[in-house]
Amino acid sequence: MNILLTGSGGFIGSAILRHARNLKHINFRPVYRIRKGGRKGGQNIHPAAVFMPDFTSTPDWGAAMADIDVVIHAAAHVHVLSDDINNATSIYRKVNFDASLNLARQAAGAGVKRFIFISTVKVNGEKTEPGKHFSSLDTPSPSGSYARSKMEAEEALLRLAKETGMEVVIIRPVLVYGPGVKANFHNMMLWLNKGLPLPFGAINNKRSLVSLDNLVDFIFTCVEHPAAANEIFMVSDGEDLSTTQLLKKMSMALGRPARLIPLPQWMVKGLATLFGKKHLAQRLCDSLQVDITKNYQLLGWRPNGPVGMALQQTADHFLENQ
Repeated sequence: MNILLTGSGGFIGSAILRHARNLKHINFRPVYRIRKGGRKGGQNIHPAAVFMPDFTSTPDWGAAMADIDVVIHAAAHVHVLSDDINNATSIYRKVNFDASLNLARQAAGAGVKRFIFISTVKVNGEKTEPGKHFSSLDTPSPSGSYARSKMEAEEALLRLAKETGMEVVIIRPVLVYGPGVKANFHNMMLWLNKGLPLPFGAINNKRSLVSLDNLVDFIFTCVEHPAAANEIFMVSDGEDLSTTQLLKKMSMALGRPARLIPLPQWMVKGLATLFGKKHLAQRLCDSLQVDITKNYQLLGWRPNGPVGMALQQTADHFLENQ
């Protein structure tokens, strides 16, 4: 089986390639972006790699698609560092919608059998009410340009599947963590490792997370399982934690005491809003849970290992690179 992988240099894409080293029946053709100053080089570049222009353009994928059976589209634009909302919306649409659809159309034209699109739980929404879980059956409720661009791409890809017969699989991960994680999860480890007192000792929410290993394992299940065709899946570790529980587990993994101040959630949100961190506080205080029953009922897939083990691997990598 021959697989084209976009986003090969990213957090998820590089993990997919590491996992694939043990799979003798799968040949990967990883795609890397040509960056300013030339191609992305280095000793870790896959020998079968191809290099394409920035995804804000509409490249010709003809040569790259030769003999490809499956496309895993893990490339996306997640963060736009711009205060111009219109500019941010334009970039999200070009990369997450236009480029995805261009890639998929050319894949279908080249006879690719299956197209796997890594989307986001944000298509469902930003939070769940107590006792409620997002599922693939929910009416989408995206908030913000990024989530809307992903939703529009999903809808267009499913239409394309009906038009062309190419199978489409959509995966909506929750927050992904693992060795090398960046952004807010990395910042959380920095705070804990420094022993900073944090006002999150009384947060009784529930958040679904997914380890990098579990996400990659699920992606490979979707590559080969016939029942995954033209389906939408949520994916998580299946063990939801409150923010307070997560911080305590992460502190233990880092070998540091958890200095958590038990402030009420309303006070945490109020203080965060005061300091311009309203959205961060909402993510830390609100619940966001997903239902993965479909994954094992339809595909026989279940998450591997306890969350604590994956958090320990994440912490170990963080400490090794400090």
